[in-house]
Amino acid sequence: MSRHIADQPRTRGGARLREFLRQERAEELHQVIRTLHARPQTRVEDSRKASEYARISRGHLT
Repeated sequence: MSRHIADQPRTRGGARLREFLRQERAEELHQVIRTLHARPQTRVEDSRKASEYARISRGHLT
Protein backbone atom coordinates (compact mmCIF):
# COMPACT_ATOMS: atom_id res chain seq x y z
CA MET A 1 0.00 0.00 0.00
CA SER A 2 1.45 3.35 -0.97
CA ARG A 3 1.48 6.48 1.12
CA HIS A 4 -1.11 9.21 0.80
CA ILE A 5 0.01 12.22 -1.25
CA ALA A 6 -0.09 14.42 1.89
CA ASP A 7 2.25 12.01 3.68
CA GLN A 8 5.04 12.55 1.18
CA PRO A 9 7.99 14.54 2.55
CA ARG A 10 8.36 18.01 1.13
CA THR A 11 11.51 18.88 -0.66
CA ARG A 12 13.46 21.77 0.76
CA GLY A 13 14.02 23.39 -2.63
CA GLY A 14 13.89 27.13 -3.05
CA ALA A 15 11.67 27.07 -6.11
CA ARG A 16 8.59 28.24 -4.25
CA LEU A 17 10.41 31.16 -2.64
CA ARG A 18 12.12 32.06 -5.91
CA GLU A 19 8.79 32.11 -7.76
CA PHE A 20 7.16 34.20 -5.02
CA LEU A 21 9.97 36.76 -5.18
CA ARG A 22 9.78 36.88 -8.96
CA GLN A 23 6.07 37.69 -8.80
CA GLU A 24 6.56 40.32 -6.10
CA ARG A 25 9.26 42.04 -8.09
CA ALA A 26 7.13 41.96 -11.23
CA GLU A 27 4.28 43.71 -9.42
CA GLU A 28 6.50 46.56 -8.25
CA LEU A 29 6.42 49.82 -10.16
CA HIS A 30 9.41 50.56 -12.32
CA GLN A 31 11.57 53.53 -11.26
CA VAL A 32 10.59 55.50 -14.37
CA ILE A 33 6.90 55.05 -13.58
CA ARG A 34 7.46 56.25 -10.01
CA THR A 35 9.27 59.33 -11.34
CA LEU A 36 6.40 60.13 -13.70
CA HIS A 37 3.86 59.80 -10.88
CA ALA A 38 5.91 62.13 -8.70
CA ARG A 39 6.02 64.91 -11.29
CA PRO A 40 3.82 67.91 -10.53
CA GLN A 41 0.65 67.92 -12.56
CA THR A 42 -0.34 70.97 -14.52
CA ARG A 43 -4.06 71.52 -14.61
CA VAL A 44 -5.90 72.97 -17.53
CA GLU A 45 -8.99 75.10 -17.04
CA ASP A 46 -10.98 72.75 -19.31
CA SER A 47 -10.56 69.83 -16.93
CA ARG A 48 -11.90 71.91 -14.05
CA LYS A 49 -14.90 72.92 -16.13
CA ALA A 50 -15.62 69.30 -17.01
CA SER A 51 -15.53 68.25 -13.36
CA GLU A 52 -17.85 71.12 -12.43
CA TYR A 53 -20.32 70.16 -15.16
CA ALA A 54 -20.24 66.55 -13.95
CA ARG A 55 -20.81 67.66 -10.36
CA ILE A 56 -23.81 69.77 -11.37
CA SER A 57 -25.28 66.98 -13.51
CA ARG A 58 -25.05 64.61 -10.53
CA GLY A 59 -27.12 67.08 -8.56
CA HIS A 60 -24.49 68.43 -6.20
CA LEU A 61 -25.16 72.14 -6.42
CA THR A 62 -23.06 73.35 -3.48
